[in-house]
Amino acid sequence: MIEKFFLAFIPVFVAIDPIGLVAIFMGLGTSASREERKRQAFLGIFTALCVAVGFIFLGKIIFAALGITVADFQVAGGLILLGLAGRELLSLGPHDRGGSDEFGVVPLGMPLIAGPALLTALLILVDTVGLLFTLFSLLINLGLVTIAFCNADQFTRWMGKQGLRGASKIIALLLAAIAVSLIRRGWHVAGA
Repeated sequence: MIEKFFLAFIPVFVAIDPIGLVAIFMGLGTSASREERKRQAFLGIFTALCVAVGFIFLGKIIFAALGITVADFQVAGGLILLGLAGRELLSLGPHDRGGSDEFGVVPLGMPLIAGPALLTALLILVDTVGLLFTLFSLLINLGLVTIAFCNADQFTRWMGKQGLRGASKIIALLLAAIAVSLIRRGWHVAGA
């Protein structure tokens, strides 16, 4: 049982990346008050939970109805993530990303927490380790995200603005690498 849990927990942990989300979360909420950031954090986590659980139960049905495969989803998700990472790395787009205090549902809940990597991992895990272990690992990981977001202010004080900006660029680079990996795996599966 413990082995099955870790087989489910680790891919979900990597896909969600609770630690990396803190820098992105603080970047999104720069102009928001502490209370508003907390509200947006819980809204994002709730959105991610709803999207992920819905996708576990409806993902294959939606794929079949649209005539797409998990490989197609990986490539599309990878391209979107690559675009987001490229925008962050090259500092493209609006300079005041913190201009809106409404970031909980989009982009925090979807696609940052419940993104293509998580949704693809969940579909695969339901088939490999079962529904119960997949749901349990999702809940544990979302709990870790909650803890990370609740301690985001301490993390920011420890890192400083420059450190957070640097960490954000490193995370964007890692996000680009994950995007390329998703595209490569999707392309490989589709070509096989």
